[in-house]
Amino acid sequence: MRKWLSAVTVALTVSLGVHAAGAQELDADVANDYPTFTRADYVFGCMQVNGNTRLALERCACSIDAIASILPFKVYEEAETILSIRQRGGESVAQFNRPEALAIVEKLKQAQIEGELRCF
Repeated sequence: MRKWLSAVTVALTVSLGVHAAGAQELDADVANDYPTFTRADYVFGCMQVNGNTRLALERCACSIDAIASILPFKVYEEAETILSIRQRGGESVAQFNRPEALAIVEKLKQAQIEGELRCF
């Protein structure tokens, strides 16, 4: 009976360890679901605003990493699309000023603020 309990305990411990490792990988995948192009585009724009220095590169890379750790790429992409369309102006843009769209943009702004707080 003791051997059986020991075997079950070992199996359960291994199973929990594998599950925990899988959860960490899932967290890493969520934080790293931003395409390289998107990260590079953000860093490029951020560097232009912040002086195109090595320090700006480090801070801007840190900032997009912070944003990615807070905001899933899907939400980031939606917010960027809304902001891009709103810049065009005109009547067709009115739907992107609705509360739902504004809430998505607000999530991005909050993530950007957190990125600035962490990195600048």
